[in-house]
Amino acid sequence: MMNMGKMMKQVQKMQADMAKLQEELADKTVEATSGGGMVKVVANGKQEIKLVEINPEAVDPEDVEMLQDMILAAVNEAIRQSQEMTAREMSKITGGMNIPGLF
Repeated sequence: MMNMGKMMKQVQKMQADMAKLQEELADKTVEATSGGGMVKVVANGKQEIKLVEINPEAVDPEDVEMLQDMILAAVNEAIRQSQEMTAREMSKITGGMNIPGLF
């Protein structure tokens, strides 16, 4: 059986590693596109949208709904990729343990 002091040190190290990783995730980004690249969205590892780029050719005053759909699709994909990136990075620290409420 592992002694309690050693286990507490491991937990403290994991907490410190996770705090550092959360800071680093703010600088890591993912990119998603939709409409064949007409809309590009960049999000960071904290699920914050950092950039939305719209190709001028995607702007059709007669079809604003399509542009809205492309933006929505790209934003949702960027957030999904950001969440996956965060989960991957966190699993490196937690050793793949699924700890509810951790992030």
